[in-house]
Amino acid sequence: MSLITPTKAKIMIAQNMKQRRLALNLTQAGLSERSGVALSTLRKFEQSGAISIDNLLKLMLVVGGLRKIVEASAPNQSRFSSIDDVLSNKTRPMRKRGSHS
Repeated sequence: MSLITPTKAKIMIAQNMKQRRLALNLTQAGLSERSGVALSTLRKFEQSGAISIDNLLKLMLVVGGLRKIVEASAPNQSRFSSIDDVLSNKTRPMRKRGSHS
């Protein structure tokens, strides 16, 4: 598992957004017009990854993927509701041992 820094994530998101825009045959001006995000803001985003959450969501609405962002931010569903539930859980994974051949 590799860790992604916030700076790296911003750049990757900007690159992904640009690829989505190009796949839809949209110019920067076209995406700007459809999304309501200023053209200068879109250009800066594609170059540096810097953008407000509001503008990112507007862009995602146009190019697709808004629902996935919402779903990705949902809390993880845990089987346990408290630390007592965790401590009282008696099921433990079976130990696995290699063969002695």
